[in-house]
Amino acid sequence: MCGIVGYVGQRSALDVVMGGLRRLEYRGYDSGGVALVHEGTIVSAKKAGKLVNLDAELEARPLPVAHTGIGHTRWATHGAPNDRNAHPHLDQTGRIAVVHNGIIENFATLRAALEASGHELLSETDTEIVAHLLHDELEHTDDLPEAVRAVCRKLEGAFTLVICDAAKPDVVVGARRNSPLVVGRGDGENFLGSDVAAFIEFTRDAIELGQDQVVTITPDDIVVTDFDGNPAETKEYHVDWDVSAAEKGGYDWFMLKEIAEQPQAVADTLLGRHSADGRLQLDEMRLSDSELRDVDRIIIVACGTAAYAGLVAKYAIEHWTRIPCEVELASEFRYRDPIIDRSTLVVSISQSGETMDTLMAVRYARQQKARVLSICNTNGSTIPRESDAVIYTHAGPEIAVASTKGFLAQIVACYLLALYLAQVKGTKYGDEISDIIADIQQIPAAVQRMLDDGDQMRKLAADLAGSRSILFLGRHAGYPVALEGALKLKELAYIHAEGFAAGELKHGPIALIEEGLPVFVVVPPKGRDQLQEKTVSSIQEIRARGARTIVLAEDGDEDVVPYADHLVRLPKVPTLLQPLVAVVPLQIFASEFASVLGHDVDQPRNLAKSVTVE
Repeated sequence: MCGIVGYVGQRSALDVVMGGLRRLEYRGYDSGGVALVHEGTIVSAKKAGKLVNLDAELEARPLPVAHTGIGHTRWATHGAPNDRNAHPHLDQTGRIAVVHNGIIENFATLRAALEASGHELLSETDTEIVAHLLHDELEHTDDLPEAVRAVCRKLEGAFTLVICDAAKPDVVVGARRNSPLVVGRGDGENFLGSDVAAFIEFTRDAIELGQDQVVTITPDDIVVTDFDGNPAETKEYHVDWDVSAAEKGGYDWFMLKEIAEQPQAVADTLLGRHSADGRLQLDEMRLSDSELRDVDRIIIVACGTAAYAGLVAKYAIEHWTRIPCEVELASEFRYRDPIIDRSTLVVSISQSGETMDTLMAVRYARQQKARVLSICNTNGSTIPRESDAVIYTHAGPEIAVASTKGFLAQIVACYLLALYLAQVKGTKYGDEISDIIADIQQIPAAVQRMLDDGDQMRKLAADLAGSRSILFLGRHAGYPVALEGALKLKELAYIHAEGFAAGELKHGPIALIEEGLPVFVVVPPKGRDQLQEKTVSSIQEIRARGARTIVLAEDGDEDVVPYADHLVRLPKVPTLLQPLVAVVPLQIFASEFASVLGHDVDQPRNLAKSVTVE
């Protein structure tokens, strides 16, 4: 969640750090701060609230020009979101400045020991103890990286630390455990960041840090060790998008830009996955065909929107492969002591690859000897590195907190996984797989049509902006769409919204129906188990009780017309692919609804883009 930037070089460190923090605002935060090394001292500024507050502080009390600095945007865990608890935190002499993401689980014990030895801590945070621990270590050594390693060995929990030292004007040190940190390699300058967006303006050459590693950057060198000081292996990679991809491109909100990018995100995720000879080929599929043939059960673990992508995947996987598939919330998975073994394939879905609940589920699965495949949008992130295999989506950077193009790309990646398993297990012939791939390849055009028809949803959002409760219904693969539509509205508009399986109406939810209540209904295509007819019956039932019905139905479905107060036409696509087009008008509706209410569409209150604590 929080954003971190570190810099050493010849540029203005303040400009680099503040620019990086602005590009990391999408992660969600409640305060910000910077620290610079200037003529043997640490100078700093920090402020609660948005970065504009920090900008005002820096304008009122300018900091001197410096070429080494660190910065942070905080999402509060320990201590209220106020100026005092904002990062950076300094030791009692002002020599050391520290910024930190994550949670130090044993901080209370460490704090008590520091206070007993005479240290005076000024904040309520778990972060400040690190600066004081480093102060003590540096009384015995002049080696800052070694002092950092010694402190890291004392810490428990999940953390990324970035540190600067008034006595080391051209050095920044970073460390990570269970929390993301990447290095940017420049020419006469180097960078640290929570992700590559922090430094993408200056370099696209990055180094991924592994678990329990410490990195020391100077203008001309990058040194990585483990927590014991041993040289560590690193992997360098080149980022295939630039700073312009992280800018709004003329849209009012990043979310609108990302909704508009969905046709390209779907096409890019499909690119290169289907060879000329008709076979699927997946990048970094490190599981052999024989290992996949042994799989007799699949468990998908994910959180939030990614979990709804997993629910869509369940329908496709079971239908195309005949392998039993379950979908688990990652936050609950390991705590119920699930029964898994080597024949279980655990599939994790995470846009950032750093979602802590999902990461811990992956680690638990591997401890139980299950095979793990991850679906992720972020190259080099932790979850793919700790998995047996990975399918990367190619959605590009997603800045808005509420996921849109990431959701579609995840669903497409799930379809690819299902078809790959069908190919390996022989449950689908090659020509059948090719036909399905051909259908998916038509989806970008279908999504573009929904975007072109978006004015209908924008007008509807303005019309319904006074509503305080909205329901969403769906059946089969439309049920996860209903859940996702409700989640988007909750995230962005802060009103009550619920998604239900339409068949469950009579088992309780129909009691919620009252005069004028808006209800969105996703109608399945005709011809599958009479689901379309059953859903039309549900529409009749709620409309008879006064609901205002907004019906999403495919072209040519005339059965719904008498019962729809508002009819949204969807392109004709196979049932299992319908979520890719049906969710788009719900995304547009939620963003416009929130905008009409005057909310920040990109950064909803209380939310963060990447949840890196449990």
